[in-house]
Amino acid sequence: MTQQPASSIRDGEKVTSTILIVDDAPENLAVLGEVLAPAFKVRAANSGARALQIAASTPRPDLILLDIMMPDMDGFEVLARLREDGATRDIPVIFVTAMDAVADEERGLALGAVDYIAKPIQPAIVMARVRAHLELKQARDWLKDQNSYLEAEVARRMQENLMIQDVSIRALARLAEVRDLETGNHLLRTQGYVQTLAETLQNHPRFAAVLTPRFIRTLVKSAPLHDIGKVGIPDHILQKPGPLTAEEWHIMKTHAKLGSDAIGNAERDAEHPIDFLAVAKEIAHRHHEKWDGSGYPDGLAGDGIPVSARLMALADVFDALTSRRVYKPPMSTEQAAAIILQGRGVHFDPDVVDAFIATRDRFDAIARRYSDGEQPS
Repeated sequence: MTQQPASSIRDGEKVTSTILIVDDAPENLAVLGEVLAPAFKVRAANSGARALQIAASTPRPDLILLDIMMPDMDGFEVLARLREDGATRDIPVIFVTAMDAVADEERGLALGAVDYIAKPIQPAIVMARVRAHLELKQARDWLKDQNSYLEAEVARRMQENLMIQDVSIRALARLAEVRDLETGNHLLRTQGYVQTLAETLQNHPRFAAVLTPRFIRTLVKSAPLHDIGKVGIPDHILQKPGPLTAEEWHIMKTHAKLGSDAIGNAERDAEHPIDFLAVAKEIAHRHHEKWDGSGYPDGLAGDGIPVSARLMALADVFDALTSRRVYKPPMSTEQAAAIILQGRGVHFDPDVVDAFIATRDRFDAIARRYSDGEQPS
């Protein structure tokens, strides 16, 4: 809470600012005390060391009147130490001195003093300067409090928006999952697999430029939309328990473009570019492409396939192999790993397969955590 001026009223009581006066001469402390005591709470220190102790104690002074010419530790050193300590850095300091050299004034201001009062002091001038700088401090404290509040509110709303965004993505993705008779755990597993591969490859020379921490976060957020295009596939094909005919397979393959087109339409409706939609469209469109160019829908090959789609390709195949489908029972993770290894340099990017082999324990842990027999945690 910000300080209020000495004359302000809060909850029916007078609120008094605290002034610390520092001078090695008792008579100077007495004079300043007589001037300030009627309006403020006054604390006094007769040395620089004592001033630093009081300034760091609670309650901290709202303003310090500091003599320059003191033995052992002069006012310049006291001010420098006050500014080095985070607890006292923001306390305004006014020098009270008989010195009138411009160089000394410049030095004090450079160290952070807010003003000078010349000795012998004039009570009216002292009160005017003190009140002015207390009001300035109040304004700074109020702005600081407001900024802190606004920063916290912005962070809260951003977190709320991200949560809404994540829930919306899951809701959209599960439209396809419900019709495909798969579970929401499929989304969590493939997200985990993609994140594992991306984090493993983020320092690899071939991937470092793309797999930045920000891109990885976007990639993981986008992953659940990889099969959103399945909402456009008829049930008799999507849920067929046996092999698809050539015509049915041709229709099934259109889900890649259906998904990317749907996300592309959402992009066009947005007022500004949204990273996760761009990556989601890329994944939906390209995650069935194969390293040797034999995939669909466009027969892309090698590095022509986006990195995001190369990671999702392996994650999706591993999950399909190890999960129950209407047309097959699940494989063990060992069997699935053997098939993926056979696809190294054919179906999958060789380095992505190597990352998979290096992180098999993490893949297995994700598969166990989000198995179809368990509820997502």
